[in-house]
This record gives sequence, structure tokens and C-alpha cells, in this order.
Amino acid sequence: MAYHLQGHYKGKSKLKIYSKIEPDKLILSLLRRKDISEYRTDIGPDEEYLQVSGRFLKKNTKVKAHKHIPTDRKTDITQEAWLVLEGAIKSVFYDLDDSILYETNISAGDCVVLFRGGHSLEVLEEDTVFYEFKTGPYYGVDADKKAINE
Repeated sequence: MAYHLQGHYKGKSKLKIYSKIEPDKLILSLLRRKDISEYRTDIGPDEEYLQVSGRFLKKNTKVKAHKHIPTDRKTDITQEAWLVLEGAIKSVFYDLDDSILYETNISAGDCVVLFRGGHSLEVLEEDTVFYEFKTGPYYGVDADKKAINE
């Protein structure tokens, strides 16, 4: 499989999976709960549209009040992130040519950010709970999804 471990943060790390077809294209990044530290860990690079980070926050930590400046951003790609709250899922990630690139189980506290390629999931534990975040707007399933023949 064409993937490698990249990005060490104070002894912790995240997994980045790149395409076999176009090796400069990041398919996904995965940050495991066990690898989250008190330091902010950006799960994806700055140039991607979906920005996600992980960090343990201690009691009385404060973030100064702020708001984000309107910025014109244009994209034709849908990116998404999954955050498992409880339980576990088996995930299969597909390369740009729809071939299987990487498979893993994602458990409570783990976060995966999907930048391109395809994906599927199978719930492994009863009452699994996860959040899914995507870039928008959403125009409906017919405009948003294309099936991959497994």
C-alpha cells in the first residue's frame, strides 16, 4: 500500500495516505485519539479546503474571542471528516482510480479527514456514534455522489 506516516508533534504522529496514481495528491489524514496531545495538531495541510485539528484542552484553557474574516474561497471538490464518538467502524479508502488504497478501523476519539478519492464504512459495534463534516453547499445525493464498484 502506498502510504506513509508523516507529521510528528511532540512525540505524537498522524497518518497521511497519498495516492498511488498521483503521488502528490493527499487522499486522507488520520489522527488517533491516543496521539492527541496538549499541542494543536493540524490533521491536514493548510492548502486543503477542510481544516481540522485536534488538541487536549486542560481546565481553564481560554481561547480569546474572535471571528473569521470573510474570504472568497472557490472549490469544486467535496472533502469530509469523520469523528467517532462511541464504538468503531471499519473504513475502506479508495484511490483516484477507485482501487482500494487503505483499510483501517476507526474507534472512539479518532478523526479521519478525507480530501479526495472514495470511501466506504461498516459499523463494527452496536450503537456506534460518529459525526460527519463536509464542505458545502449540499445539492443532493444525485449531484454529490458516484457509486464505486467494489
